[in-house]
Amino acid sequence: MVKVKIYSTPTCPYCNMAKDYFKEKNIEFEDVNVAADHDAAKEMIEKSGQTGVPVIVIDDKVIVGFDKQKIEEALSQ
Repeated sequence: MVKVKIYSTPTCPYCNMAKDYFKEKNIEFEDVNVAADHDAAKEMIEKSGQTGVPVIVIDDKVIVGFDKQKIEEALSQ
C-alpha cells in the first residue's frame, strides 16, 4: 500500500483538486495544512525545496503541484 501525504492550504484550488483526485481513486492520504502547522511547512520546504502548495509525497517520491501524470507514475511503481 502506498503512503500519500499532501502538504496543502485550505484556500489552494490545486490542493483541493489533488485531494479530490485521491478520493475518487479511493486512495487514503494524510492532509497536512501548512498554513496552520509551521513545522509541517518547514518539513515541506526541506523535502521539496518549494514554498508553494500542493506538495505531494507518494512513498518517497516528491511531486510539486497537482501533476496528474507524475502522480499516476508514482502510484504505479
